Amino acid sequence: MERTAIRRRLTWQVATVTDVRRETGTARTIVLEVPDWPGHLAGQHLDVRLTADDGYRASRSYSIASAWSDSQGSTIELTVEQVPDGEVSPYLVDVLKVGDPLEIRGPVGGWFVWKPEQDGPVQLIGGGSGVVPLRAMLRAHAHTGSTTPFRLLYSVRRPESVIYVSDLKELASSDDVDVRLVYTREAPAGEPRVGRIDADVISKYAFTPQDGATTYVCGPTPFVETVADLLVAAGHDPARVRTERFGPTGGPR
Repeated sequence: MERTAIRRRLTWQVATVTDVRRETGTARTIVLEVPDWPGHLAGQHLDVRLTADDGYRASRSYSIASAWSDSQGSTIELTVEQVPDGEVSPYLVDVLKVGDPLEIRGPVGGWFVWKPEQDGPVQLIGGGSGVVPLRAMLRAHAHTGSTTPFRLLYSVRRPESVIYVSDLKELASSDDVDVRLVYTREAPAGEPRVGRIDADVISKYAFTPQDGATTYVCGPTPFVETVADLLVAAGHDPARVRTERFGPTGGPR
């Protein structure tokens, strides 16, 4: 059975687009029906492959935005942010439509995942589209009725760059998850601070080292390296800081 599951993850299969949702001016969520989907853990990613008419192929890795349970069966969601001059993301964000086929392979990854049975609170820190796998963890947290304390610290350039803005507003108004947004270039009215996540932000809004939280950090490589360094400098156990990065030296987007 285990070999069969691995073979499924490593084999390309054709999914069908059943819905698309615009999240921001440069990002949208793609809902896929995958007939032979084996299920996935919150935080995993998958590979997408495009093939041109002349046979040229390009593939990229994207984080899965949805949580998974038996009741959800073969439906998964990706949220893709367009990369300027990218080979794959412009097609996924602006061209792909409902009813189109899409070649995928996965799920992939076993370290940057959250499981409801894990001990201790959870700190999520995302930069830009790095919020996508963190959203899958938030969804898994809600779907399982977990009482594990969750906090989200989300760094974005400006208000219109916020992905999942409606979902995050709903979460912020509940007692289930503490949600904090950090604006790096332009903040909404009433938000006095504009700047990157720094030691002061970590001190104010993240769990303390004494809380024993597991921290998940996802975003562009410089963002992830900076935040991870800040956490370790603040006294957090490096073994409890899990990172996922994208960009020139990173993995999934």
